Amino acid sequence: MRRKLIAANWKMYKTPDQARAFVSEFKPMIAGHDRDDTALFPPFISIPATLEAVAGTKIEVGAQNMHWEKQGAYTGEVSADMLKCVGCTQVIIGHSERRQYFGETDIGVNRKLRGALADGLKAIVCVGELFEERESGLTESILRRQVGAALREISGADVDKFCIAYEPVWAIGTGKTATPEIAANAHIFIRGEAAKAIGADAARKLRVIYGGSVKPENAHALMSQEEIDGALVGGASLDPKSFAAIVNW
Repeated sequence: MRRKLIAANWKMYKTPDQARAFVSEFKPMIAGHDRDDTALFPPFISIPATLEAVAGTKIEVGAQNMHWEKQGAYTGEVSADMLKCVGCTQVIIGHSERRQYFGETDIGVNRKLRGALADGLKAIVCVGELFEERESGLTESILRRQVGAALREISGADVDKFCIAYEPVWAIGTGKTATPEIAANAHIFIRGEAAKAIGADAARKLRVIYGGSVKPENAHALMSQEEIDGALVGGASLDPKSFAAIVNW
């Protein structure tokens, strides 16, 4: 039985004060919740405030991006070791917005995953197809390419240190959500591709979570699917009541 992960991706929202206010309101709403893992992914500037606010809870805090090198002349970048030093335990890698707006590549995603694991960070690796790709029947070929590239030279022994987030790009911020059945089928396919890279035993342990307009209204139906091991939540995670309702699905 894979333990679910419910993660909040705040994207470019929330100052340090806003992050503290969110956690202050959110914590009582999930008090005693231990069925699933919970993580918050604030912008870099709000990571210290978020870490301070969640102290004493089981809520983990991660970053939304990182560079694969440990240090160097990479203006504007942050390394895995830097994130770990301030208290981050996780990082999101290859989010569709990073791919779409900032030129993130499959090769870069693999480098970042290897860098994160080498420096002791857990990772959420994002994959997913565009609307045009789904309409053209290319979903499986896109997922095959992205999963295969991301897991190149990754050991099955590290399967508990990363998960894959299936985020159909056509469902992110659009209000459209893959039906639980569509999402589950994609997760089955992703797990099959992961088995080719890290072995069948490791792939069975791999958490594959769903991201794409997850809301309180659809969280239970999605999370009830055996193949869906959690959620990467965007817009609905910005409000503490909304995100708490998803966590407490």
